[in-house]
Amino acid sequence: MKKIALFIYSTVLMVSCSSSQANKASYSNKKTVTKFAKTITAPELKDMLYTYASDDFEGRQTGEPGQKKAVDFLRDHYIENNIPSPIAEGDYFQEIPASYFNNHAQDSENVLAYIKGSEKPDEVIIISAHLDHIGVSGNGDINNGADDDGSGTVAVMEIAEAFQTAAKAGNGPKRSILFLHVTGEEIGLFGSRYYADVDPVFPLKNTVANLNIDMIGRVDPKHEGQGNYLYLIGSDKLSKELHNLAEAVNKTYTNLEFDYTYNDDNDPNRFYYRSDHYNFAKHNIPVIFYFNGTHADYHKPSDTPDKINYEFLETRARLIFYTAWELANREERVKLD
Repeated sequence: MKKIALFIYSTVLMVSCSSSQANKASYSNKKTVTKFAKTITAPELKDMLYTYASDDFEGRQTGEPGQKKAVDFLRDHYIENNIPSPIAEGDYFQEIPASYFNNHAQDSENVLAYIKGSEKPDEVIIISAHLDHIGVSGNGDINNGADDDGSGTVAVMEIAEAFQTAAKAGNGPKRSILFLHVTGEEIGLFGSRYYADVDPVFPLKNTVANLNIDMIGRVDPKHEGQGNYLYLIGSDKLSKELHNLAEAVNKTYTNLEFDYTYNDDNDPNRFYYRSDHYNFAKHNIPVIFYFNGTHADYHKPSDTPDKINYEFLETRARLIFYTAWELANREERVKLD
């Protein structure tokens, strides 16, 4: 009996120590990822957005001079931060000919940058936002598109910086991260469709998930006077595991209110089909669409950077960084249902 009791005691002790070490490792990892998430800051987001949504960019209409300024701005940001292109050294533009836009626009380009995974470089997480907007109104008013989708654009830029900072410190992602700025969204999701249907730089079969960001800088009428929130759309459409991961990450790090109103299959707005994530979802790639809802300034010249809630934008961008971090570093890729 003594031998049996000793064996049981030893086993319990080993399990206890193992559990303690696992908790310690988890806590250490949480401290690490939080440190890099904190490099995403409201002042930096604000500084970039006041440039990106300025009159100089003329509303970033696809194929027009203002949109060309926008892609140069994005390219220069990635060069400055030593984040390479997956296309070729120094070439961040995925060229899309005018013919592809069915006479809706002149030639344009997606902007691509990436961080190569340290252990599973062939598996890719795509973080996307559309770089274009609707340009200049007939009366000459510039539609700056600060929320739509300047907020998503600068969020992707800051998330990329955070991942690069982590990589420089020896904490690079296990899977590769593609930062994808797509053009032609406002005229029919053309840029994301071109990437997914015509020229996927990374094979779609190796694309683990798409986190798409379209309007995350404002508060819609439903949530005025309340705390920080986001609409999540599509997270459970193809992978319940992705949905559960998103929920767990939020509860661990940011504790936003997740509103699933627009995730309903019967939602009359049909937002699931109206942003760039859909061109990945139709290829059975799990997606999450992050969205703050519409507001009175939607698609109007009054969508300006002074109306952005930068504290909310900071936390929302950090949430997406945390989610991408988990997707990139977990042992197994999230599975399709």
